[in-house]
Formats: sequence, C-alpha cells, structure tokens
Amino acid sequence: MSLVLRNLQRAVPLRRARLREKVQAVRRALGVQRFDLGVVCVDNRKIQQINRIYRDKNTPTDVLSFPFHENLKAGEIPQPDFPDDYNLGDIFLGVEYIFQHCQENEDYYDVLTVTATHGLCHLLGFTHSTEAEWQKMYQKEKQALEELSGHTGTRLQPLTRDLFSPKCHSVDGKWVPPQAPGTRAPHAEVPAGHCWPVGLHKCQP
Repeated sequence: MSLVLRNLQRAVPLRRARLREKVQAVRRALGVQRFDLGVVCVDNRKIQQINRIYRDKNTPTDVLSFPFHENLKAGEIPQPDFPDDYNLGDIFLGVEYIFQHCQENEDYYDVLTVTATHGLCHLLGFTHSTEAEWQKMYQKEKQALEELSGHTGTRLQPLTRDLFSPKCHSVDGKWVPPQAPGTRAPHAEVPAGHCWPVGLHKCQP
C-alpha cells in the first residue's frame, strides 16, 4: 500500500526520496508495508501548533503520531475488515526541531529514520508511559533498526534508549530523560479518535 510523504516546510532542505527509502525499509522491518501511512514534515511553528492543540503542550517537538486504529495492543497488527482500514495513521515529523538538535556526529537522515520508527511504533500501539511499556517499545524499535542497519551498515539506536536510565526524572508521573543540549524533548503519541491535521549542533541535510 502507499506511503504518502509530504514536506510542508521550508526551514530545512529535505531530500524526500532519501527519507522515503528509509521509511519504506522501516515499514518492511515492522511488517506493515501493506498498510497506508502518511508522513508529514513540518517546521517548529507548525509542530508546536499541533502539539498545543492535541497535547496541550505549547512547545515544538520531534514527532507526533496520530493512529487510525484505536485500542491496539502493543505490537498488534490491525486486521482490516474494509479497504479503508488499511491505514495506520499519520506521523508528523518536526524536521526543523530534529535538525536543530542533531549532534555533529549524527547523520540527519539517520536521525529522521530513528524518529520516524518511533512514531510508527506508536501507531502500532506501543507507548512509553511506564518502564514495562517502554521495554516493549524499545525492543520493537531496536529490532526494526537492527534489521535496517544490517542492510545499510549503520548502527541506529532507538529514540527512547535512555528513557529509563538512572539519570531520568519524573515529570507528571512519567519518567523522562534530562534535557541536555542536543537531546530531544519528551513527547507522546496522540490518542486515536482525533481528527488529525493534514540551532545547536547542526547536521548536513
């Protein structure tokens, strides 16, 4: 099925073909290539607006996921009854935010791939509100990224790899990593059922 990738920003140059290739590989690794997926690339202003509307967080972030299927158990593949059910949902990538927080030794498209993988796992019912939930999500991200790395020669690590490290702290009852320069702010999936809308160290796009 189709992958729709839209670039709605001009803050950061973006090679859509390169990102599309990587996201397609992640879809195959997660076994959801037969489902439709939307990936929308936006700037800080737009992702902050979406974050404020849907999560009541008036800050930009790296990724927001809008699942089509409600109440999926972590890792459950949807079982479509109708053609329209072959839809996982939409992932909004805050590409400007990601670019601004990318470390000097990181490849921008690798970071985009890691972030998109995280967002896609949210569409499959994974969350990271508790350590037990995080363990499941971390393992699924790790599995997909290791498969991708085997084909590309990279060593991609899950976005949430340090989420429950000893240095983490609790905010609103949820464990989040410390906010150091170059790290990305905590985020969460947007609950299903909503109607979704269609620098620091620089990396080279």
